[in-house]
Amino acid sequence: MPTTIAAPKTKTAPTAEKDFLPLQGTDYIEFYVGNAKQAAHFYKTAFGFQSVAYSGPETGTKDRVSYAIRQNKLTFVLTTPLRPNHPVADHVHKHGDGVKALALMVEDATSAWEETTKRGGKSYLKPTTLSDKHGELVMSGIHTYGEVVHLFIERENYRGTFMPGFRKWESAYNPLQTGLQYVDHCVGNVGWNQMNPWVKFYEEVMGFRNILTFDDKDISTEYSALMSKVMSNGNGFVKFPINEPAEGKKKSQVEEYLE
Repeated sequence: MPTTIAAPKTKTAPTAEKDFLPLQGTDYIEFYVGNAKQAAHFYKTAFGFQSVAYSGPETGTKDRVSYAIRQNKLTFVLTTPLRPNHPVADHVHKHGDGVKALALMVEDATSAWEETTKRGGKSYLKPTTLSDKHGELVMSGIHTYGEVVHLFIERENYRGTFMPGFRKWESAYNPLQTGLQYVDHCVGNVGWNQMNPWVKFYEEVMGFRNILTFDDKDISTEYSALMSKVMSNGNGFVKFPINEPAEGKKKSQVEEYLE
């Protein structure tokens, strides 16, 4: 059945005023997957991503393998565990291939962590400096819905291909790009009655604003429906719609996704 998407009930323009968490955009999205090399080949073949960087035993990382691929301003990191008793393996066993980290570009990763954790964000990674011959990169992070995390990436003093611990990935296979430009938005699907608590989280912890609201009459099929609120940071570079199920003749598509 076709999905009906009506005009939003409310719409508020983002503001460019100075905030406590100035974000410059999405740095990368990291997926935990069962086979990182195969996943990288798929995204290159189907969507025109290009080889960027590799991390694994050859670069000093003993417990996992990661491939970074890119198309214009859109970067994916595909990570696979090298042993079964590993958090990445647990994530893949529980969820299948899926997003683990939404990494955000910031000028100051330490300040980003301090500002968000003091407002109630649960720390995932304290400010950490990674370095190699190409300079230093600072990263930190907090937890968000489910098992997803937000990483704050500070690159001002790093000139390498991707980040310390990675080396340039030379590949003869780089198909034509398909025109993907950047991350427009990343959707978070949450359970019943969880949309508003997560909207509050993004408002209070990260300083976002609700710029669009859809109810169950706006987004629906004959059998299922959902509700959504779109959260945006101050300059509008980062947008996170938060979806929750709504009543319908059958299960909401959000429920099916979460199951």
